[in-house]
Amino acid sequence: MKAGITLLTFLCTSYTLTSAWAPVSRREVFSEATKIVSAVTVGAATLTQTPTNANAIQMYNTAKGVKYAVTKDVKNPNYPQPGDFVVVDYTGYKVNGQIFDATHSEGKSNALLFKLGSGSVIPGLEDMVSQMAIGQKVQAIIPPSLAYGDKGVCIENGECLIKPGETLVYDVYLVKSSIPPP
Repeated sequence: MKAGITLLTFLCTSYTLTSAWAPVSRREVFSEATKIVSAVTVGAATLTQTPTNANAIQMYNTAKGVKYAVTKDVKNPNYPQPGDFVVVDYTGYKVNGQIFDATHSEGKSNALLFKLGSGSVIPGLEDMVSQMAIGQKVQAIIPPSLAYGDKGVCIENGECLIKPGETLVYDVYLVKSSIPPP
């Protein structure tokens, strides 16, 4: 199974998803990824597929390496600037679909507020939010180098919420942006 997870991490970080691969929901994304991992494991897969959906989701890459799909776009985009305070709602997943954090999880009812460019969130999330329009929603695949890297999020006994080298998936909604006070 470890080879399957490693391969799934490789697919999420290295395989550029295009309109040829068009899952509609998170469950379908993970289901399709599992099929690919299974097929590759037995040596029967090719990574090119024919389009099966005319409304295929377009995947994009940021310059830093975050892969993302826009799940809700806006008509008149307004983008935050470095130094602005931004408010985001998000859900963070491991590539196996397990939720590790969310702004709306039990016991939480607040969106995340941070200063863009301050380094107060993981680099991949900051990179993604800096390129989003206010009101836009995206699903982003963040490679380990832009997440928690080789350290992960572990406690002293070695148990890890996020393992070292783990790729993360975020659903992000940029709620609003505000210039900082003088």
